Amino acid sequence: MGFVIDTCIIVDAERERGTLSERLSVLEDDFFYISVISASELLYGVHKASDAKQKLRRHAFVEDVLTKFPIIPADLPVARIHARLWAELSSKGANIGSHDLWIAATCLAYGHKLITDNKSEFNRIKELDLI
Repeated sequence: MGFVIDTCIIVDAERERGTLSERLSVLEDDFFYISVISASELLYGVHKASDAKQKLRRHAFVEDVLTKFPIIPADLPVARIHARLWAELSSKGANIGSHDLWIAATCLAYGHKLITDNKSEFNRIKELDLI
């Protein structure tokens, strides 16, 4: 078991010029991962930077993060859980953001907990362990 770091945690570290290691140091585990969905969201942020200086700084930060943490792919086990969660949540009228749903499915497929500040959405998935 390990921890998947949600995109919001990484973005907060980049914006505040803090370090992820400070935020993660309270957890006694060395197994931290990032979903391929979060990797895409982070890279999107690089492309959407408002100016060249911000883009360079953000690019360096994101590339550092992507080399430090293993990336979990959206494979068939993740897709199976994603489809089930999507059907369950939509039948209750309790959908969450599509990227968040993929991240949640990744955690469940691999038996990891999710480190997030976005509990309002992720709390809708009762089987998901949140930090």
